[in-house]
Amino acid sequence: MKSPAEANETTKRAENKLGWLIVGRLLTALLLFIVSLVWNRAGDPQQILSRSINLLLIVAGLTTVYAVIFRLSQNTLLQARLQLGIDILIVTWLVWHSGVIQSPYIALYIVIIAISSLFFIARDAVVTSVVCAVAFTASAVSLMNHTPAAANDSLQQTVQAVGMFDIAFLVVGLLSARLAERQSRSDVRLLAATQSLADLRALHERIVESIRSGVVTTDLEGRIFTFNQAAAEITGYEEKTVRGKDASILFGDLKERIANSLRTINSVEGSGGRFETDCLTPEGLRLRLGYSISPLFSEANETTGMVITFQDLTQVRTLEETSRRQDRLAAIGRMAASIAHEIRNPLAAMRGSIQMLRSEMDTDSHQTELMEIILRESDRLNRIITDFLSYARPRSLVQSKVDVGVLLHQTFALLRHSPEILETQSIVEEVPDEPLIVDADEGQLKQVFWNLARNALQAMPQGGTLTTQLEKNSFNRLRISFSDTGRGMTPDQVEHLFEPFSSTTGGTGLGLSIVYQIIRDHGGTINVRSREGQGTTISIELPAATSNEVPDSAQTSQAATK
Repeated sequence: MKSPAEANETTKRAENKLGWLIVGRLLTALLLFIVSLVWNRAGDPQQILSRSINLLLIVAGLTTVYAVIFRLSQNTLLQARLQLGIDILIVTWLVWHSGVIQSPYIALYIVIIAISSLFFIARDAVVTSVVCAVAFTASAVSLMNHTPAAANDSLQQTVQAVGMFDIAFLVVGLLSARLAERQSRSDVRLLAATQSLADLRALHERIVESIRSGVVTTDLEGRIFTFNQAAAEITGYEEKTVRGKDASILFGDLKERIANSLRTINSVEGSGGRFETDCLTPEGLRLRLGYSISPLFSEANETTGMVITFQDLTQVRTLEETSRRQDRLAAIGRMAASIAHEIRNPLAAMRGSIQMLRSEMDTDSHQTELMEIILRESDRLNRIITDFLSYARPRSLVQSKVDVGVLLHQTFALLRHSPEILETQSIVEEVPDEPLIVDADEGQLKQVFWNLARNALQAMPQGGTLTTQLEKNSFNRLRISFSDTGRGMTPDQVEHLFEPFSSTTGGTGLGLSIVYQIIRDHGGTINVRSREGQGTTISIELPAATSNEVPDSAQTSQAATK
């Protein structure tokens, strides 16, 4: 039982052979016509030329019919039998009109028998030779009956010639049968080898596609040749979009590393090592990839390209960074617990003493002014300690259903009445009327909004506009953005913005670190876009609550703000 692939391959080969038979027959008729023109000089020109023209016209007409049937029918075996049967009739007609025994067209019988071995099994090739022998014998008998005088003169010679030709046809038929049998066996072996190769290739492809690491093959110039499914899933690129492109779109400049890998082929190490790089997905997300490069060898053991295997290390590096941050926080927490008591108690005593001294002195004196400075600086020192403790020892989340729009309204209501906002500064709220609910700690979320808004105002000392937008994206997440028209930041400042003690506005440098930590604890993300002199936009994304039911407290607050 042949497999579908084998049957399909056999059908294609039969169709190719039949196509060549149709074309070859027409070329043979044309060749015979040309040869007949040469024979016109030695024989009856009119009779030979007329017979050649008729043959050419008949073959041309049949070729047209065969071509139409070839287009419409899928049964190549039946078509081949029909065509060879008609060919036997045409050759018999030619032989009969050219003297049978003396006919030069007898050789066409042998051609037909040989061709039959290409299409049929061994038995059919023998049957074809028998049919040719019968047709030839019948034409000889018909000619003898048509010219009895000539037949009586050469009966014995004719019988001998017909017998020899019939034996020749049968011998050619047997040889063709043997050839057909061998061809059939060769076809079976070839199909088996082809199928085995196809199965092996499919197995290799399934193995490569089943590997959960990204696998990319390139040529020696670094152009991508193959790109497995895991590579597409990790990077977000489709194979058809990256095939033929330079691998630097994923791994950066690889020329030196490819050269190093080629140099290490015969070295003791025999490996190009492991590397890491940043990769941008089509959506603009940054991935951390770990990859290795190995040479790709041909069957002749020649280096034809490179194999790059890689994994997504983004989550691993994030966890490592979180672990390091937690370690730092633990160390800071232990230190903060010891210094808070050592600083705050003396600070409270100093502040109380200064307040008592100031109450006993004239409010317009120079000493009173100095005491005010001491009080302000002590308050600033107390805020630094408070921020430090908030960052080092964050309190646990107390989550509830929170309407983000209400919290933004409340934050900006307080900010508009605070002395921190200048007359040249304005606040624009783009908040939808419908409630957008998240599961969050209301107090910590207020702290995030307050810190981001204050930083934006402090970045606009000459005045400007703070615009806040709240929307829900297609991934069931809420996006809150704070955009100012202030002085902006350099790329280096943006990179270190959320690190502890890194400040762009002259503060303690802990406010945005606390913001970052709170957002991460809520399962959200925070991104910064800024250009020096053109302002800054900080975007927060938080997962929306599974239910949009607004808590009673939020409804009351929302009604009050409106």
